[in-house]
Amino acid sequence: MIILDTGEFIKMTRQHDHARFSGNLATHLKEDFFINNNYRDTVILAITEHDRAWIRLDQVPIWNDQQNSPYSFTDYPLLPKITMYKKGIDEVENMNQYAALLCSIHFTSFGDIRQSEQQDCIDYMKDELQRQQQIKTKLPDLNDKVITQHYRLLRFLDELSLYVCLNVEGATKNEEHHWFVNGFDTWINGQQYAAEWRSKNEIRITPFPFKSDFDITLKTKYVSKDLREKNGINSAYHDTSYTFSRLRIVR
Repeated sequence: MIILDTGEFIKMTRQHDHARFSGNLATHLKEDFFINNNYRDTVILAITEHDRAWIRLDQVPIWNDQQNSPYSFTDYPLLPKITMYKKGIDEVENMNQYAALLCSIHFTSFGDIRQSEQQDCIDYMKDELQRQQQIKTKLPDLNDKVITQHYRLLRFLDELSLYVCLNVEGATKNEEHHWFVNGFDTWINGQQYAAEWRSKNEIRITPFPFKSDFDITLKTKYVSKDLREKNGINSAYHDTSYTFSRLRIVR
């Protein structure tokens, strides 16, 4: 779950909805970003499905007493996460092996897993690196340059979607989540990108990586803190209707 405290409400966005938003963004990318256009649809599939691991985890939101907030993707306990990460990548592999490769690369890039000395994490890393190697041998026409570019597209659009989820609509630069104030971490073709809210429903991306301006919708929930205190986070979340925020991405 992606969590943002807005004051009276807790903005809660399921990871899979965030990933679908990322995938929708990907459909608008300039064609040359994919290098090899034969893999365009597969890359979009990987971006759309990259957070399948969270479908089950997000079905039952859990309260983090220490943070006085629902558990989010940043503080959710590690061992349940890696178990579901593997399951999610397995499901993507059943759809498409190359999409699974990109997702596996993504889910072995996280520092908390790579640096962990827990045996479950060590085994997870070993198994996923082996999966990656096996898939690569079945796709000899793909070189490391193309794979790296496609993975960067996944990361970049993941970050852009997180930018939307982790900020109040219309936030000024001073109000933005600290991750994004200086632009996105993932560079594409040697270029760093940045986003800013022009209004409550317009976001400018600089430089502009898309074919043209476009509209896009984020599916999320604004859960009342009063309702959470009364009924608990799981009931409050499920009793809250979805909000569909229509946004425009502009140059």
